[in-house]
Amino acid sequence: MSVTTVPTGGPSPSGKPRLGFGLIGPRRDRHAVSVDQLSVLALPVGDDGVVIGVDAEGRPGVLGINRPTPYDITLIGGLWTAQVLALRAAATGARVAVETGRAPAWVGLAQAAGGGQPCITLHEVGRVPPQGASAGSPVLVVRDCGMRPPRGRVVAGPWQSVLTLLPYLSPVAPRLMEQAGLVGVQRVSPDEAAQISRIMSLPRVETDALSTLADGVTLWCNARDRQFVMTQATDAETGLLGAARRMD
Repeated sequence: MSVTTVPTGGPSPSGKPRLGFGLIGPRRDRHAVSVDQLSVLALPVGDDGVVIGVDAEGRPGVLGINRPTPYDITLIGGLWTAQVLALRAAATGARVAVETGRAPAWVGLAQAAGGGQPCITLHEVGRVPPQGASAGSPVLVVRDCGMRPPRGRVVAGPWQSVLTLLPYLSPVAPRLMEQAGLVGVQRVSPDEAAQISRIMSLPRVETDALSTLADGVTLWCNARDRQFVMTQATDAETGLLGAARRMD
């Protein structure tokens, strides 16, 4: 007496579908590309994060704000750029807590963001409560506290980044820049550019450019990388915040 065995997952000798395995699907040629053709499959996206503008080649500049490690950002620039960053961070699902001594400048933004949800909240200087940041609810704290911001009660931590805005190169700026994971610099005076160059070890060509940058252009840099980025507002952002500007 002979016994015919059927390999698991294969058809039965009679060609009929076997219980639990269903019909055999159609057989087609495999979809394959050569190694030389793999580049055509690349997607035109950058790293995960907030799109803050485009670089000189028109590629998106992405700022990875939401991360599991503490992240401090220092921006020497205008309120307009800080507000665009806050608005776009909120659009990615982050909660934004703004510590500011000029709340009227932020009220319209806070009311317009989130479609009625309190995704951007305003707090007096030194009065930011614990935010309870987590992977499912990341937080960006924006410190708009003038030239000499006091040490914050709420600091960077896992899933909580802190952006400190300085309108100019103040006496506390060197300390903040040296401690920051990322520094943004908009148009400054030649003397300020020289000081920033010494702190951030910038090449001469980028140092010279800092005093001639157009409104909305920021040099983002740290110890390893440097990139000029033009922040281009959407129609909605322009309607809410106006045109890009360095001075407030």
